Amino acid sequence: MLLVVDIGNTNITCGFFNGDELSGSFRMMTQTQKTSDEYGVFIRNILELNGYKYTEVEDVVIASVVPNVMHSFVSGLKKYLEVDPIIVGPGIKTGIKIGAENPKEVGADLIVDAVAVKELYGGPAIVIDFGTATTYELVLEDGTEDSVVICPGIRLSAKALNTGTAKIPEIEIKKPKTILGKETTVCLQAGLFYGAIGQTEYIVKKMIEESGLKNVKVIATGGLGRIIANETECIDIYDSMLTLKGLRIIRDKHRGIRA
Repeated sequence: MLLVVDIGNTNITCGFFNGDELSGSFRMMTQTQKTSDEYGVFIRNILELNGYKYTEVEDVVIASVVPNVMHSFVSGLKKYLEVDPIIVGPGIKTGIKIGAENPKEVGADLIVDAVAVKELYGGPAIVIDFGTATTYELVLEDGTEDSVVICPGIRLSAKALNTGTAKIPEIEIKKPKTILGKETTVCLQAGLFYGAIGQTEYIVKKMIEESGLKNVKVIATGGLGRIIANETECIDIYDSMLTLKGLRIIRDKHRGIRA
């Protein structure tokens, strides 16, 4: 069995694969500081609750954009699962090229999403990840991760409004009944929801226009990706598990299981 781990700024998302099949997934908050014992015991217990023994885990692969979590997390895996994880970064075989001026600056999550899109959907493609930040990543037909647009995520924007103003409350992010809001919650929901759609449509249009590419697929992922994908025709596919699938592909390439 393979355990894949995506450590993001808000959540740590884990999945376990039997062959090519994703058997299950779970999440924990990133922002809560934990010891190596807490991470290790939690993951081992989750596996057992899903009917697996920790000794069935043959490999672990991790993509992380939160460096200060890594020491405790990796130590917990080594102690409680008795595995030495593969960490996405320099020296790991991915099968894609990085078009950035400084490849070392490219986030592991962007690399993993590019790998998944190339292998599962083909290029040229734009992959949109609606996470803590919303990223728009252009992947060329040959697998080159060409360019990226980075924007504040929807929840991050909502949090900024709440913490940066005196009277704006915390709200549930969802599609409001109308864009013509007449009370604060609906006004905020309309701005965040329809603002995200407008941003998505314009950025996708502009990226395609400036790249000069034809027949560009647009694939969305991330926690809030589904509600946006349901409301705009510019997104062709929503794949909630895109990053986890990409991690499996990277493990396979790194271990020589696939070319």
